[in-house]
Amino acid sequence: MNGKTIGTLLFACLGLVAVGVAAQPQGSGAGQSIKQDAKAVGHGVADGARDIGHATKHVAKKVGHGAKEAGVGIGHGAKKAGLAVGHGAREGWDATKHAVKQVFD
Repeated sequence: MNGKTIGTLLFACLGLVAVGVAAQPQGSGAGQSIKQDAKAVGHGVADGARDIGHATKHVAKKVGHGAKEAGVGIGHGAKKAGLAVGHGAREGWDATKHAVKQVFD
């Protein structure tokens, strides 16, 4: 769900509550009823926001863990490549040194 969809749903819920409040007979308990309805809507909005927060946290963890694994994989690959280059350079140096000794000995 994106922010636009969530906002639309929240406004739709508020509209339904407003229609329900307007349709109720106005009596001595009307103020209390409106107060309870507003409280119920507030709880619904808070529950929805909490669910969205949990979903966002879940997605962020997945993305973070994926990035970590990719970074570790790249790091290990770079380490292996560095070691291979280092070993190759060492073998090349040893071969050059050996050839020079053969020439001058």
